[in-house]
Amino acid sequence: MTFSIAARCRETGMVGVAISSSSICVASRCAFVEAGVGAVLSQNVTDPTLGPAALAALRHGSDAQQAVQLIQADNATIEWRQVLIQPLVGAGAIHSGAHVLGCHAQAYGADCVAAGNLLAADSIPAAMVAAFQSSSGHLAHRLVCALEAAVRAGGEAGPVHSAGVLVAHEPTWPVVDLRVDYAESCPIAGLRALWTRYVPELDDYVVRATHPERAPSYGVAGDP
Repeated sequence: MTFSIAARCRETGMVGVAISSSSICVASRCAFVEAGVGAVLSQNVTDPTLGPAALAALRHGSDAQQAVQLIQADNATIEWRQVLIQPLVGAGAIHSGAHVLGCHAQAYGADCVAAGNLLAADSIPAAMVAAFQSSSGHLAHRLVCALEAAVRAGGEAGPVHSAGVLVAHEPTWPVVDLRVDYAESCPIAGLRALWTRYVPELDDYVVRATHPERAPSYGVAGDP
């Protein structure tokens, strides 16, 4: 019921994820990023506690494969989970348990990992990796490109209804956190539209938080 990608940008130090699913509000349960650390997705029969646990492992010096081993240890339900881990430094890793649903697959790139379940074809994660690696620009844009490639390759076995993109950079909070929590059709098209509207103002919101004395006007009624 999900396809997703976790990635980093070597040029900027950004880390991020993008995900789409037939389930409502998928990004609220499955997407996790930490500036300077990495990006994690916990999906399939979702356990949201695995994202923070994997990030904590990375933060304390584990590589991605060691982080997988740590979340597998003494976990009676891990075979129902699919977890993607892409650290800021080092190779990514994926856990796909024995009970992952339907047609499922995974793929690795130089700076990203992709996976999915209940897919229309097992080639979809590789299509996401290829689209990410052939794209350029802001990490969020490249992540949405990967979702769009998944749709072109067939996407899920059924329709998707939610999508999200989450990116962390230098502040402690995500600089991009855009979601389409439910749409009857084309949540990824809606996510692309949100990104197009948000990107011109992204840096302004960071300045408002970090240097309010330099904050640009909001351009709304009552704001000088």
